[in-house]
Amino acid sequence: MYFSGRRLSCITITVLFLSVPSSVSMSGILKAMSKFRLAVVQLHVSKIKADNLGRAQKLVKEAAGQGAKVVVLPECFNSPYGTGFFAEYAEKIPGESTQVLSEAAKECGVYLVGGSIPEEDGGKLYNTCSVFGPDGKLLLKHRKIHLFDIDVPGKIRFQESETLSPGNSLSMFETPFCKVGVGICYDIRFAELAQIYAKKGCQILVYPGAFNMTTGPAHWELLQRGRAVDNQVYVATASPARDESASYVAWGHSSVVNPWGEVIAKAGSEESVVYADIDLQYLADVRQQIPITTQRRNDIYSVNSVQEG
Repeated sequence: MYFSGRRLSCITITVLFLSVPSSVSMSGILKAMSKFRLAVVQLHVSKIKADNLGRAQKLVKEAAGQGAKVVVLPECFNSPYGTGFFAEYAEKIPGESTQVLSEAAKECGVYLVGGSIPEEDGGKLYNTCSVFGPDGKLLLKHRKIHLFDIDVPGKIRFQESETLSPGNSLSMFETPFCKVGVGICYDIRFAELAQIYAKKGCQILVYPGAFNMTTGPAHWELLQRGRAVDNQVYVATASPARDESASYVAWGHSSVVNPWGEVIAKAGSEESVVYADIDLQYLADVRQQIPITTQRRNDIYSVNSVQEG
């Protein structure tokens, strides 16, 4: 069975299933749906918002042209990352940047995880990720739950809470392939969030993020592999490209990690698009071989959500 178009909503998929010729088995269709391509865009972010939006749109089209069904942009893709920039570049949602994302998702027929932008709402600023479906409609809006407040003496001090407010809810969306859980950067350090997403059926976790030259080499890949192995899920991260002239220098190295903890796609430090072919049957095989989901001692411990999305 061949799908010539990219704009397949969940309803469209159902109709296709019902109209399948008898010669095509349902198991064959499900097997085909268990594999799809994910793209991670590592974007060079400048101080010119229009340039950032234009390059993001161009690279989303490039990814779709390579067969990607899900595309992920980096944290703060429309503005430089820094407490001094958030208010200047902040927008309402919907707004200029999310309109570009909506149009790109619809034109390319992809699920577009729109990295993050500084969002203004009710006099407060948030670090917010918007996700759009292949029809261009907004599926969710994830506000960064855990603000990046760190102080490593002699290396880096950064306090997002000086300007940003935290989000207060979980964020998940459905695709015809699987459910996806969304976090932003510092959210990846909190294993409980990933555990809850996995418990709720997510098979991919996406984290637009901008680790720096101190935390990046030390923890970026380690945390991704940890979340993937702990929960037997795919983990995808999208970083801005490294700009040595910026006030905040991103580590780069956007990646995709499989449920075995292997890095299956990885960018360098420059602007690029990396691809990973997601295989949900492989995920199921890993869970069968090492069945931690059924072996958990829920009579002794439990991780549960308090606030739903």
